[in-house]
Formats: sequence, structure tokens, C-alpha cells
Amino acid sequence: MSGFNPDLLQQIRSRFAQVDHCPVQGPRIFFENAGGALTLNSVVETSARYAAIPDNQGRANSGSEELVRVIDQAKTDMREFMNARDGQFFVGESGTELLFRLITVACLGTARGARVLGSTLEHPATRSACARWSGIAGQTHVLVAHDDATGTVGADHYRPEITPDTVVATILHTSPVTGMAVDVAAVAQEIRKVAPDCLIIVDGIQHAAHGRIDIASYDIDGYVISPYKAFSRHGYGLAWISDRLAKLPHDSLIGGPADNWEMGTRDTGAYATLSDVAAYFDWLGGQVSDAPDRRGRFLAAGAAIHDHEKMLTDAMINGIGNVPGLRDMPGVTIIGGPDNPAREGLVSLTVDGIAAPDVVDRLNAQGIRTHTRKPDHYSGNILNPLGLEGCVRVSMCHYNSPEEVSEFLAAMKDIAG
Repeated sequence: MSGFNPDLLQQIRSRFAQVDHCPVQGPRIFFENAGGALTLNSVVETSARYAAIPDNQGRANSGSEELVRVIDQAKTDMREFMNARDGQFFVGESGTELLFRLITVACLGTARGARVLGSTLEHPATRSACARWSGIAGQTHVLVAHDDATGTVGADHYRPEITPDTVVATILHTSPVTGMAVDVAAVAQEIRKVAPDCLIIVDGIQHAAHGRIDIASYDIDGYVISPYKAFSRHGYGLAWISDRLAKLPHDSLIGGPADNWEMGTRDTGAYATLSDVAAYFDWLGGQVSDAPDRRGRFLAAGAAIHDHEKMLTDAMINGIGNVPGLRDMPGVTIIGGPDNPAREGLVSLTVDGIAAPDVVDRLNAQGIRTHTRKPDHYSGNILNPLGLEGCVRVSMCHYNSPEEVSEFLAAMKDIAG
């Protein structure tokens, strides 16, 4: 069994708040990371510290100057963490709000009568924004059908729908329902072959916690995350945009900097917590590698996270110790199939004869936190084609342990049996 050694895993877990207990429920296993990851203790401390500061940015005093420095440092940290060599970072209300903003500007800033391309795999944040603003811009919104069997979409699926008049395209990096990742670089490359000037915007919200973000290699124009799903906190989103997207007409103050996308005074504490996240990945990379530079440590951390989470999902599917895995439990079906190399730390399942909410309730009664996905506006695009009224989403992160997987499987054995 690969993954982190027990000593390092304990060090990792010690850096997160409420790693094994809920202040309301008490002791619990947290397998609801796709709904919002655990928060770094450093983020909790930073948030409290900055909440007490009355100073504003852009004033002629040392307190204000320090706030500006913290924001600039956070943007530098994110540039290194995501390997963005140009463009700009800014924060907004949420990941969803930022995706809407980027897509709005992209649609309104490109030709009428052209095509806006996405996929049926995507979260409604991108699908809804493209549907609304392509219509307002007089464009045609086309959705590429994802593969129901594997729960993902690839360049081969996009290829038949890419035309020279494709002016905006959206890509989901990882599905929050199936847990499967998309090869962003391959899809973007396929789009560029036919429509080289297309504005490509990526929803990285579900992917960010798993590390391995490499914007420079994607050839895209926008990448958005929700930091509360990447060990920070609620209340804001983070976007990166390319220089050419930044220059399109967008909401801004008259007389203000032409390329500024920041809307009003932002929370310096939110930026500061991004530096905490970067520092954590830097620390972890130093524990699992001898990389001499920060980017190398970020890459090492991402690779180690991937390996540990694969170990967890493999154990959940195939079994651990003398406890059988989900694939061997009667009546249990794994969405996307049990052997899927695109999987990122998440297993969605159904149990014959038991509604998904009932399975979630039974697990919760045993202190195991999971989540129901229903065929609503969030997940109907995945569940309806499969004929499912719901599924149980079991989402893990690199601080989860094999022992927690074993407890989950023991509980599932009783439920499925």
C-alpha cells in the first residue's frame, strides 16, 4: 500500500482544523471534502488576525502599506503555485461568481453569430453562464456530450464540435459528481488547432485541492477556484485571467486602471490565507522530496497527494485488510466504473434498494460524513442519463487515512448486506 507513511500523515492531519471531529456532531470521519475541504489551522489564525485590522488599502500609512504588501505576496504565491507566467490574479465573491464574470466578458467581447462550446459534464456555474450570455451576445451555445460510462470528457469528444467560429470554450477540470478529471491541456490544444483565438475558460474548483495546477502548460485564458475547497475558507473565489482576456471591455470604475478586474476593496485576510495554502503545499513538498526550488516542491506535493488519494480510492474500491471493497459488495454500483484512471479522490455510488439519502443517513449515524447528489440543477446532467434518482458521494482528501476507509467499508458492508 502506497501513500504517506503514518508519521507524515499524522503531521499532515495536525495541520488541519476539525480533522476527526465536528463541534456539533462529535467524533466523525470527514468524507465530504468535495463539498468543502478541511481548513488549515494557519488559515483560521490568519482570518482572525486580519478580521481585527481597521486599516484600508491604498493609504499613506505603514498599516495600509503592509496590507498592500500582503496582497501582492499572495498573488506572487498563487502565480508560483499555479505556474502562471503572465496574466493576473484577483478575488471575487465566489468561484461561481467569477466564472460568470469571465464568461460574460468573453461572450460579449467576441463576435455575434459565433459559437460558445462547453460540455455536459460541467457544473452549472459554467453551463448557466454560457447559456445566458451566449444568448444575449447572439451566439450559439453547444454542449459536447460527456461519456456516461467513464464519467468524463476528452479531446475526442470535443473535436467534432470545434469549428473555426468557436470564440469561447469552457472546460471542467474535475467533476464534483463523478470525481473524474479532464485532460485540460489536450482539450485546449484540440480547440487551438481549429480556433486559435478562442477564449478558453477552465473551472478548476473541484481540482484545486489535489494540487498539480499548471496554467502555463494549458494554453488557456481563465482559471477559477473556490479556496474553501482548497484548504482556505468560505467567502471568496480566486481567478486567473490571461492578458488578452483582461483587456476586453469589462465592469470597471470610470477613470480607474483599464486592466483592473477587482471590484471594490477586497478582504486582505482572504488574500493572506492564499499564502497559507501555498506555504502548506511548500512544506508538504519538502517532506516528500529534496526539490531545491519552490515550484519543484509544489509539484512534489501534488504528486504525493495524487498517490495518497489513489491509494485511498483503490482501497475503498478493492478492499483493505480483510474488509471487502465496494466492488465486491452486493448491490453496490460505482459511477464511472471501478477501474478508472481519471478518478481524483472521489467515489460516487448507489446501493440497490436503498435510496441515496438513506445510505448517507445511516453512515452519518455511525459518524461518517458523506453527501447525497440528486438529479437537480447541480447533478442532473450526470445522473439523469444514467437513470439514477441519486447517488452517494464519498469524497476524500490527502489527510484522510486508510483506517478511515476501513471504517467506512465496514459500515457499508452492513448497509449493503
